[in-house]
Amino acid sequence: MLECGPAPAPQDLCSHQESLSMVAAPSDGFHGSQWRSTCLLPTEEQKRDVGHPGRATLDESLGDRSPWEEELLGQIRAMSDSQRSRVLEAIQHRIEEHTQVITIPGGSSGLGLQLPRAGHWGPSTVFCLQLLWKEVADPGIRELLAPLNLEPQQPVEKAFLFLVYGLILRECASSDLVRRHLMRLLELSHQTAGQREGMAVASGIASSSHLQEVWATLEHLGRTRVLRTACTSPDYQEPYADVHWRWVSSTSLLCYGHMALHAGEHILPWVDNVISRMVYYFSCSCYDNILETSFLSAAVMLVKALKQEHSTRRYRFTQIPELIQCLLAILQKEPNFLATLFRQKIILVIMELSKLRPSLKPVVKSRILQTCLQSLYMLPPMEMLKSCLPPLDLAPDVMVLYQKSMQALDLLLQTFISENKSMDEMCFLLQHTEPWLKSDKSHECKRVVQTIFLLLKYVVDYVKLTDEATPSMLGHQIGLLMLLWRDRDPVTQSHSRQCIYLLLQLLIQQKGSMGQFMHLNKMKNFEAKALRRSEMKFYNLVKALDRSLTPAQHTQLILTLLGGLCSHDHLQCDLASQLVLMIFQNQSIKVEQVAEILQGLFQELPSIVFKNILQTMMKAVTMLGTQHTQETVEVMLSLCHPSERQVLPLWKALASNNQLARKVLMLLYMKLKLRPPKELVRLSQQAELISLLALGTIYELLYTREYKATVRWAFAGILVGLLTQLHYLFELDVVEGISDYQEDSLEVKPLSPCRTCLEALKGLFWTTNYWEVFAYLQLLRGWELFEHLETYTEGVTLLARAMAHYDCEVKAVLGQAVISLKSSEERDNIVAILVITEFLNSQELTQYMSRRAMDNFLSLGLSSPNQLVRAMSLKGLTSILMDPKKAPVRGGAISLFGDVVHSGGKKYRPALKRQAFQALVPLLFHLVDSCPAVVMKTKLTFLRCAILLKWEFRKELFGKLAWGHGLGAENDIFIYMVESNFGSYHQFLMQALIYLGSPHKNLKRMAMKFIGGILQDYFTDLCFSLKRGDLKIFKKYLEVLKKDSDSVSRRFYQNFLEDITELSKFVRQ
Repeated sequence: MLECGPAPAPQDLCSHQESLSMVAAPSDGFHGSQWRSTCLLPTEEQKRDVGHPGRATLDESLGDRSPWEEELLGQIRAMSDSQRSRVLEAIQHRIEEHTQVITIPGGSSGLGLQLPRAGHWGPSTVFCLQLLWKEVADPGIRELLAPLNLEPQQPVEKAFLFLVYGLILRECASSDLVRRHLMRLLELSHQTAGQREGMAVASGIASSSHLQEVWATLEHLGRTRVLRTACTSPDYQEPYADVHWRWVSSTSLLCYGHMALHAGEHILPWVDNVISRMVYYFSCSCYDNILETSFLSAAVMLVKALKQEHSTRRYRFTQIPELIQCLLAILQKEPNFLATLFRQKIILVIMELSKLRPSLKPVVKSRILQTCLQSLYMLPPMEMLKSCLPPLDLAPDVMVLYQKSMQALDLLLQTFISENKSMDEMCFLLQHTEPWLKSDKSHECKRVVQTIFLLLKYVVDYVKLTDEATPSMLGHQIGLLMLLWRDRDPVTQSHSRQCIYLLLQLLIQQKGSMGQFMHLNKMKNFEAKALRRSEMKFYNLVKALDRSLTPAQHTQLILTLLGGLCSHDHLQCDLASQLVLMIFQNQSIKVEQVAEILQGLFQELPSIVFKNILQTMMKAVTMLGTQHTQETVEVMLSLCHPSERQVLPLWKALASNNQLARKVLMLLYMKLKLRPPKELVRLSQQAELISLLALGTIYELLYTREYKATVRWAFAGILVGLLTQLHYLFELDVVEGISDYQEDSLEVKPLSPCRTCLEALKGLFWTTNYWEVFAYLQLLRGWELFEHLETYTEGVTLLARAMAHYDCEVKAVLGQAVISLKSSEERDNIVAILVITEFLNSQELTQYMSRRAMDNFLSLGLSSPNQLVRAMSLKGLTSILMDPKKAPVRGGAISLFGDVVHSGGKKYRPALKRQAFQALVPLLFHLVDSCPAVVMKTKLTFLRCAILLKWEFRKELFGKLAWGHGLGAENDIFIYMVESNFGSYHQFLMQALIYLGSPHKNLKRMAMKFIGGILQDYFTDLCFSLKRGDLKIFKKYLEVLKKDSDSVSRRFYQNFLEDITELSKFVRQ
């Protein structure tokens, strides 16, 4: 008798049973559109406690070898190879006969064993078969075969034959015999579930001793049969011969599963090949329930085999993602009701596969989570699960199936977090629950919140997170849970709050703060005692989150709550708005969060449905603006172009507080002054200039009722800012559209930057009720002067004149002008000096600023590099000379003017000459000033002007100024001055007229002497140079002297009245 090798390990014989206990085969009559047989329902032995993380349905132990097996193996080992071959042929023949009986239409369904006559095979074969069949009655064998879960009408005998077939092949020493008889077995019909499973059992048992031979046989079967039938449609009515091979791919899958189960320590070198074949055959075969059942059975056996091999954890697998993808494909095709444990088993297999190395990539895990969550959460509500079932022979316990399926999902999530114990992994898992947290269906939301709660509870109780990662998306996920705090389902409401506490606990554990941990426990106890005081609970939780979250997480939390404002559920909208308001009230917003938060709110504003929610958010904006005014203004400027006006509600919110509104306008004024030079500004960047955005915003706020009082308060700053901004736009050459504006046009077009600035300037006077100034310029077409750089200065001068005339904010504007005069920017200096010099003509100017202060400020303009600024500063100083009030002021102004004339240099000489000429008459008159110090400074300044103007008699003039006295010296100085400025007599005359009204008697009398001398000596020249208008002015000043209390003045009037009358006869029109 041949020795066929050592007896197999005890588990080899019966290990196939456990795999089949996981997934039973469908009935033989199952096709395409029919539902699975109820034989897929779990047996009592399968019902395991999957609530504990350390236990799973797949984790079953193999039993010991029974006594009958030893006797059976003894009989097989006692056979010769020829005897074994004859027994195998007999079994093949019997199986084939049995298959024909049940397959041929109309054939008998009796399946009893009818042994052939003794002389047909020989006494030894008959004895063996009789012995085998006799053993079938043994209870131990029946107990072994029962878990095969064949259809109820099929007897045990046929399955026992496959078992014996496999045992005989395993004990054979001849590889050729094994391949030949295994191939013959696999060439039998694959139509019935029992036949397919039996072939797989036999192949698996044989592979425990002949792994390579079995593999080669399956490879041959795959090439010759599986791929040939792979694309055959299950709905196609094939001939009888084709049905024979129809489900050969399902048989192959089961064979690979049993091979893996019996491979023992040889599983790892073969595992990737086995998986690749399983995946390939599944992918290329026509999909039906038989295929998916076979594939799942094979996957279960594969996982069980891997669990039994201790070196699995060190092995690096290559085909796990592909295997999982196939399982997910099966899961996706599950009907939307619960009749089997397929969902549970698929998820548990995936769970075990996810423990293998290398770890699954995020994209694979993401696919797993999406598919599993969708498969379970989209099931009908609990109360409808049973009513959704199709007609079945035996209705399953839907509640048990549901609970086991959900428990499998919990185990999967727990496995993922146990394999990667980090907060990043936790966020990754929670991220995939988002669609269900946002679901409008209550039962879906309830399921996902319960899943999250159980996962967090497990992590808090059993897992210690290994890193201190702070993923920002955690804030988003917390926000989604917070939006469920007022859910209509009390279970969802409770679980969502508990989830927040658990997440807080995890965050506090990460930081290791015992103080915060104790505070959190107190909060939980307080909540249990005060369930009705929901607002207080919310506030405490918000404060705890503010302390525990990073700025990035906190930002994501707020953005998520802002997203909840757009819901059509008023309850959720109100909750979201109140939570945001609480966060802002808590003053927990950091500077770096402001931009994202405001941008998020701005995006959500158009979608907010309820008016009271919008009002609440405007309160929140006010709080945010109060805490971070500068950042708020900067962000709001960047949200959109001011002319689009969607951002206007946010600006209005900042005006609800008077102090805040003032800060806002001050910041806008500062932004208006951020004007980069032209060479640094690209054409494409002009629209993005912060100064232009500030300009557009100011223009809009001028017409916003909430800002009316604040605009009046900031009138001077806005005015000067707009004037300098217009000059800046001229510098940039951004003048398009400024002149072709039509006020009465019905067509709405966005204003150009220049036009916006000009309209803002006009609107400033109109909206602040200074309409008289507006009308003054409108009637004189003064606004048009601002449309061109060449007439810009005239426009500013005319505007300042109108403001002085109507006393429009003169004091405030003068103060702003003085500040601008100190600026390093020329445009600021230009606007300032134009305003100041025009205001100097105002009689009320001395009410707001002393002459000495004005003198000091004008002196700043004398050092300006801009010619216009210097010229206007000199003009202003000249005006001060013409109207002195105090000796120190007069002296200082005269001395300063002399210094400027002396040190101006060649570059500024033309402008200085004009100003020096304008100052000659005032300087001449101050030579008789009542203050000796003023007289002394006047002499030096007068000489400097003569030197600058290059008079002919400069040296003689110096002598008279230094040593001359009396009327003779005065007369000589008069002659030097007049003769050195030939043709300027009438100008001197008109300048001198002003001093006829001077309160200083000596200046007044000096003016009368000067005028008398001009009339006497240059009467003929005056007849040709004076005009009618000049003569009217002359008469006006002269008439004042007629009633003067001073007799000298009255006498002067009488002496020269005749000359005036005579002049009127000759002057030109």
